Amino acid sequence: MMSLNPVRILNPEADQEMGELARMSSFVGAIAVGDLVKSTLGPKGMDKILVGGGRLNSGDIEVTNDGATILRSIGVDNPAAKVLVDISKTQDEEVGDGTTSVTVLAAELLREGEKLIDKKIHPQTIITGWRKATTTALNALESVAVDNGSDDEKFKEDLMNIARTTLSSKILGQHKEHFAKLAVEAVLRLKGSGNLSAIQILKKQGGTLVESFLDEGFILDKKIGVHQPKRIENAKILIANTPMDTDKIKVFGSRVKVDSTAKVAEIELAEKEKMKEKVNKILKHECNVFINRQLIYNYPEQLFADSGVMAIEHADFDGIERLALVTGGEIVSTFDDPAGVKLGNCSLIHEIIIGEDKLIKFSGVARGEACTIVIRGATGQIIEEAERSLHDALCVLAATVKETRTVYGGGCSETLMATAVFKLASETAGKEAVAIDAFGRALLALPTCIADNAGYDSAELVSQLRAQHNQGNHTQGLNMDAGKVGCMKELGITESFVVKRRVVFAASEAAEMIMRVDNIIRAAPRKRNPDNRPC
Repeated sequence: MMSLNPVRILNPEADQEMGELARMSSFVGAIAVGDLVKSTLGPKGMDKILVGGGRLNSGDIEVTNDGATILRSIGVDNPAAKVLVDISKTQDEEVGDGTTSVTVLAAELLREGEKLIDKKIHPQTIITGWRKATTTALNALESVAVDNGSDDEKFKEDLMNIARTTLSSKILGQHKEHFAKLAVEAVLRLKGSGNLSAIQILKKQGGTLVESFLDEGFILDKKIGVHQPKRIENAKILIANTPMDTDKIKVFGSRVKVDSTAKVAEIELAEKEKMKEKVNKILKHECNVFINRQLIYNYPEQLFADSGVMAIEHADFDGIERLALVTGGEIVSTFDDPAGVKLGNCSLIHEIIIGEDKLIKFSGVARGEACTIVIRGATGQIIEEAERSLHDALCVLAATVKETRTVYGGGCSETLMATAVFKLASETAGKEAVAIDAFGRALLALPTCIADNAGYDSAELVSQLRAQHNQGNHTQGLNMDAGKVGCMKELGITESFVVKRRVVFAASEAAEMIMRVDNIIRAAPRKRNPDNRPC
């Protein structure tokens, strides 16, 4: 006789959510993440304070409105929420901006999807409608994209407008003209390569944000060794990652027994001879500058000084990687083959002072596009947020140099896409039309958030904006300085086409993935054996 008792196939400690409960859990988690960062959207969005709670960063604070930074710093346990955190992270890595927009749009899609599920519309019907709406929205966006890539003057103005628009929602908004100019000049120096490794961002506390500047060449935040030349022209640079502190025995666990102090002196002398031999091998490379990733102890430093070689120690790995890139040299660890080592070159190395700190400047480097942006600021938190803001602008500009098309911001593009989606919904029969209409409402949630965060009547402004687009005025958007609808073309509020396109399809894909879920299975927690070791 067959038993009617339910059969459990999972581990007793595993957990499972099914059907409506699983779907509701996914919706709630994703919408909560969207609501968390929603208030940071737009030029008048608010900031968040993130307080570290880990063993190493306990009490450390960050003040930011960058969506990717906020989501990366919080711990989420909900699986759907983790999907939104991942798309925000990917957006930041791919194009640098739009991290908040992609999260909010995905959350709004799921908010609309939840309402459709309550109306007994099947998830697959909703997904089919969303796919059609995504295609229509992207086609509408592509139809109004402007490409000034062939006109250098207009394209530079486009880059300036994109930089201003990107920075307007950041801490640098009050100095956006100054920093937009720095970012555009730095990216244009790359000559279309888009390799941001040639742009170094150096943070120096003190002064004000407006004292930040762009310097040609490469600046290393290190000091030149004692009694060594402080200025070298036509520098030949050997970049190394090698121990230069072997004037002592440091084999762990080793013991040396001697029967007199003379034996100790002999050991020290042998170590010195070994180091002198290594320095001589380095000097055979005919370099006049030696930069090491590791420490350089006093004796080898003295030998370099006697030979008139500038020695720089403890250059961090990121520093020597970038230095090798811009000077055209190679990082070496052995010195037996001088002919096979490629030295770096630059026309001048000299010491400079920024604030109260001494730094080393490399001018006339082999890679001519190399440059350094020095960020000044009153506090560490301000400088860190300024660096994040500037990095976002540089990434967007580098992406725009590769894909030169631009679109208008201020909610203009979202309203344009929403108008095209609503038109598609009116022409579509069946339940898919309801899903398409929901996609359009989710798109309009972005300009609604922008207006709400600025303290204006979002219902009034968005209705005016929709009316303008329905009349064919496709350059109209939200002017948050005046609190009214205005022409984005005249105001110069421009965004990169590639950023806006990625926001739409990434949010759509993430929402579709979560919408498909009807079962959440959590593995049983790993068992930990009791620690019976004596204290």
